[in-house]
Amino acid sequence: MELQLPDLPLQRIFSFLDPFTLLSVSQVSKQWHHVAENDNMWRWSSCSLAFECRGTQTWKQFFLSQAKEEYRMALARLEDFNYKEVFRNHGILGPMAYLSGTSPTMDGQGRSIICTVSSKRRLCAWDVQVGNMIWSSPVQRTRITNVATLPQMGLAFTVDLEGTVKVWNCGAGDALAAFTVSKACFSLEAFLSKDGPFLMVGNSEGDIYTLTVPELRYVSKVNAFRYSVDLLVISPEKKWIFVSGNHQHILPKVYFAECLLRPSEGETPLSQALSFANCCRACWTPRKKNRVIMMVRKGSNKKTGFITFDIATERTGGRTVLKAMQMASFLLPDHMEPPIWMGAHDQCIIVFESGPTLFLFSINGHQLRRLDNHQTTISTLWVDSVHVLTTSMDDSMHLYQWEEEGRYPYVKSCCHLDFMSPDQAPSW
Repeated sequence: MELQLPDLPLQRIFSFLDPFTLLSVSQVSKQWHHVAENDNMWRWSSCSLAFECRGTQTWKQFFLSQAKEEYRMALARLEDFNYKEVFRNHGILGPMAYLSGTSPTMDGQGRSIICTVSSKRRLCAWDVQVGNMIWSSPVQRTRITNVATLPQMGLAFTVDLEGTVKVWNCGAGDALAAFTVSKACFSLEAFLSKDGPFLMVGNSEGDIYTLTVPELRYVSKVNAFRYSVDLLVISPEKKWIFVSGNHQHILPKVYFAECLLRPSEGETPLSQALSFANCCRACWTPRKKNRVIMMVRKGSNKKTGFITFDIATERTGGRTVLKAMQMASFLLPDHMEPPIWMGAHDQCIIVFESGPTLFLFSINGHQLRRLDNHQTTISTLWVDSVHVLTTSMDDSMHLYQWEEEGRYPYVKSCCHLDFMSPDQAPSW
């Protein structure tokens, strides 16, 4: 007589399986299929961006659609790529953000739309596949300094030098709502939380405004420090807000997001300063969602270092306090050109560029990989839980894909596209 384990022990065992093995065991019996269909089994296998983007799909459906998209990318052919040139009469294009989301669609037919700001003080929406501008805002009074999007709602947000914040649906003429912030603003962060959609804005006086979306109704204002808020980064589960600026006397802070979204009168929001100044970049790790990694410049020679903190709340003396525990730190070698961009994978891998080279380091400073796929300096780096995308000064582009579970060689090369004129075909 065969032994049949209860569902609970099976769930525990199946939780250690990779997603493809989970698909296999689901075909063994009706019980195993029932246990393997549990949505919690699949949530960890999907990228952190799916937390907001999967829509009505189950986590299993999202994983399968994502795996299909990655398989298609791995088999991409030259004719699968298009090159579209933006005409000069649109002005120089500035900050940009995706409006169509980052998750693959179930039918593979989704449009890829980006929002970007032009030097002619307009917000524009572009269909990337077709190469056409599908919408443009009226000319604004002053230069737009930043743009953010909320793909789940099809909304874009702008802020200008006068501190005017606006929300657009990128399909109509005028803005849906506007809010004026004192002083110029240089940082925006739009997100969905359990309490609804919000927008956070940082200005040049160190203030952080929290506004509802799409009404841009005032929720709270807190002064983080005396200098400009240049960096706002929210954690994957929207629990923590990392705040920093480029000034040498600024110590970055982490705020407990709930205190800004639902402020209590007379109470100071929970926050914790991180004891390293000159922070130029920061990101939260996708797997360990309370871990933040900072890129800082240290000393008179501005050597680049990386510091990793884990954030937690703790009850002390009858009150809740926020704790930041330093987990690792290291400095880059003197001979290495200081990076400008960075990202993170899993909970312990940092990726950054240095000149024409892409590097992968552990949070403890061990070099894991060096990738030399560009001939000239890497000018931009995008990192998410699935891909790494680099572009260089010669307009070439390289796409990598993270290996499952942080296994060596950590990333695999998907494709390389060299710059081409409109009548040329892409080259690998």
